[in-house]
Amino acid sequence: MDVSTSRIPRPRRRAVAVAVPLALAALLAINTVAVDRQEAPASGNPVPTADGELHVVQDGPPDAPALVLVHGFTASSRSWDLVIPALAQRHRVIRVDLLGHGRSAKPVGAGYAIPDQARRLGEVLDRLGVGRAVVVGHSTGGSVATALAEARPELVAALALVGSGPRLDAYIPQGPTDQLLEIPVVGQLLWRLRTESLVRRAAATAVTRDVAIPQPVVDDVLAMTHHAFTAAGRGAEDYLRQRPLPDRLAGLDVPLLVVFGAEDRRWRSASAADYRVVPGVRIEVLPGVGHSPPIEDPARTADLLIGFAGSHAG
Repeated sequence: MDVSTSRIPRPRRRAVAVAVPLALAALLAINTVAVDRQEAPASGNPVPTADGELHVVQDGPPDAPALVLVHGFTASSRSWDLVIPALAQRHRVIRVDLLGHGRSAKPVGAGYAIPDQARRLGEVLDRLGVGRAVVVGHSTGGSVATALAEARPELVAALALVGSGPRLDAYIPQGPTDQLLEIPVVGQLLWRLRTESLVRRAAATAVTRDVAIPQPVVDDVLAMTHHAFTAAGRGAEDYLRQRPLPDRLAGLDVPLLVVFGAEDRRWRSASAADYRVVPGVRIEVLPGVGHSPPIEDPARTADLLIGFAGSHAG
C-alpha cells in the first residue's frame, strides 16, 4: 500500500505540519513546568530547621569530640561512608545532607546559597547539643564549612577542606552538559531524560583511581530535583565569585587542614598552594588520588582527619 504523503490531501498535510510542532511545544512546556515545580520532602532521620528538614546521620560515642562531615555539590552524607568506621572509633561523627541533597528536603524557592546552607548546618548542630566541633568539608562542602566558621566562629574549633577549590578559575570545565542544564526548557528536558548510566558517566571525573562510585551516591544524585541542582550550583559559584576561600579563611583565627588529590580532575590541584595565605595552614597533596579522597583513599583520608581532629578537638 502506498502511504506516501503525496496521497494525503494538501490541507491535511499543512494541518499536520502545524499540529506536530505545536504538540511538541506543548509537551515541552508541560515538562518544563512539571520539572520546575518538583519538590521532595525529607526522609531518613530528618532534623527540622527554620526553612527545611535535613537528614542527619550520627556514628561513634555520643560523648566523644564532635567531628562534622559536609559533602559536596550533588553528593550526600553517604559519600563519607568508607571513612566512617575509622573516624567513629574516636569521634562523634555527624553527617548532614544539605538542603536539596541526599535525603534532605528539596523545596522550590530560595535558600540554596552557601550562607543559608551554613546557617541550617549550625541550626542542626544546636539541636544536637554540639557546642564546638571540628568541621570537614569536601569540595563545595568546604565552602559551607567556611561560611559556618565565618558566621559561627564559636562553634568551629578547626576546619579541614578536602578537594575544595579555592576560587572559580581553579575549576576544570567538565563539558557542555552542566551549561545545557541551566538553559530553560532544554535543561528540564535533559533532567527528565537522565539515567543511572549518564550519572555514572558524569561522575567519572570525580575519581581518578579505578574505584566504583557507590550505588547509594548515584541514587542520591538521581533523587535531586532540577531546581535543587541549578539553585545549589549557582549558590556555590556566587560564594566563590564574591570572595575566594583563602581570602575568607586568612581573616579567621581557625586551624586549617587542606587535602587535595594530586590527580584531581575537577579542581586544579596546584591551586592548593593558594591556601598558604592562611596562617599556620597544613596542606596535604595525595599522589595518585583524584577529587574524592574519601572514596579513592579512605584509609589515608581517615588518618589525616583523625590526626588533625585529635589535635584541635573542641
